[in-house]
Amino acid sequence: MFFNLRYHIASLVAVFLALGIGILIGSTLPGNDALMKQQKQLSDHLEVQLDSLLKRNEAVQVRASSLEMDNNIQRQFEKQILPALIAGKLQGHNIALIETNGYGFPEDLTQTLQAAGASVQSVTTILNGLEVGDKNKLLTALNWQDMKDEDIAPRLAAEMARSVAEGDGKKILATLAQLEMIKTQGTYGIPLSDVVIVGGSVDESMIKAESVDIPIIDYFQGKKITVFGTEQSGVMHSYMKDYQKKRISTVDNVESIPGQVALVLAISGKPGHYGIKSTAQKLLPALDDAEGVVSGGKTTKAGVGTNTRS
Repeated sequence: MFFNLRYHIASLVAVFLALGIGILIGSTLPGNDALMKQQKQLSDHLEVQLDSLLKRNEAVQVRASSLEMDNNIQRQFEKQILPALIAGKLQGHNIALIETNGYGFPEDLTQTLQAAGASVQSVTTILNGLEVGDKNKLLTALNWQDMKDEDIAPRLAAEMARSVAEGDGKKILATLAQLEMIKTQGTYGIPLSDVVIVGGSVDESMIKAESVDIPIIDYFQGKKITVFGTEQSGVMHSYMKDYQKKRISTVDNVESIPGQVALVLAISGKPGHYGIKSTAQKLLPALDDAEGVVSGGKTTKAGVGTNTRS
């Protein structure tokens, strides 16, 4: 809207300048009354249009300022109400964060989980989708036999997940970190209750749900550790459908306060598919009843299969 208005205003100003030059030249020529009249009429018409556009532009600017103020108020409200919504919800939960998208996740996500009472044990960031630069160097470092290229990433993902849960006894994490394939932070090997995966992709060539995210989910589900699949609302390629095929809870706007509240409530016992995309069932879990509470590992009202925690 702003660009279009500025473009039209600039175009009209250019036309005015051209007309002004034309009128100046025309006034010096004999027998030009008809031409001068047409130019004057066109100039008057353009002046009316320009005045209208300037008023519209001013109105849009006022509206934009009002919306920005409303957004600031909304953000302040969300930040102030967040502690009341999540306080104590995740007391006793040991959580590992695994970022598979390689471009980062909101810094306040860890803070929100901790504010809810959770202990975030580790944060593992997968770089470049576990793409292997030097296959022979990697296989030699891990003491693995020769493997097909397409089999390497899924095995790395599963072994990395094992190290997150059990500790890095086989030095998988250390080797991958040395080869700049992952970044690690925190303590590994402490018993986990939950794992939060932050996925999605901004680059079509880096869609790795099947080769990276799914093996990670499979490992933790096999260990009866509950997994939650998340992504930011702005990703170009969503992993929500891939995650939901594994019957785990999902949040598609985890960078926002509503998304983080949804994640906390999902972890606390209200599984479902939350967010703003077509794959979501609702924005937030129910805040005032027990809908979706995990019960004996059966499918809940939200249609999400759950794991029984070890």
